[in-house]
Amino acid sequence: MKPAHAGAVAAVVSGIPSTTHALLTGGDVLAATRAAGTLLPARRKRPGLVAGLIAHVVVSAAWTGVLAAIARHHRLGAGGGAIAGLTIAALDLGIAARAYPAVQALPRGPQILDHLVFGAVTGALLDRPPYCPKRTDQGTTSTTSPGLSEL
Repeated sequence: MKPAHAGAVAAVVSGIPSTTHALLTGGDVLAATRAAGTLLPARRKRPGLVAGLIAHVVVSAAWTGVLAAIARHHRLGAGGGAIAGLTIAALDLGIAARAYPAVQALPRGPQILDHLVFGAVTGALLDRPPYCPKRTDQGTTSTTSPGLSEL
C-alpha cells in the first residue's frame, strides 16, 4: 500500500485506544486532539480542535515518511511497526512532550497504545503491494530493469 494511504489509515485508527479509555473513564474524547494543537507554533498555551487535527496530520505524515523509508529496506510488518510505534512514543511522549504541558497531562498508557497501534498498522500496510518492493525468498529485494533479467 502507498505510504500516504497507510499513514492515513493508521492516523485514523491509532486513536482507538485513547478514545476507548476516555469513553470508559468518562474522560474527554477530544482531549488528545486539542492537546496536539499546542504543537503548532504560537499555540503552546492554546489547545484547539482544528489546530489539533492539523498537528495530528502533520506529525502522522512525518512519522509515516520515516517508517516508509525504513520499509523500503527492511520489512516491518505489524510486529516491527509496533516496535517502531513504541520508539515513536518514547520520542513523542518521553522527550518532546516535556515542552508541551497539555500533551504531558494526557493519560500516558492510552497514548502509548495509540502510538503502538499507529506503528503496527503502518508497518502492516506498508508490507502490502504495490508499495513493498518485490522480495526474494532470502528476504532481500530484487528489481528489474529494461533489458536485464531479475537480479
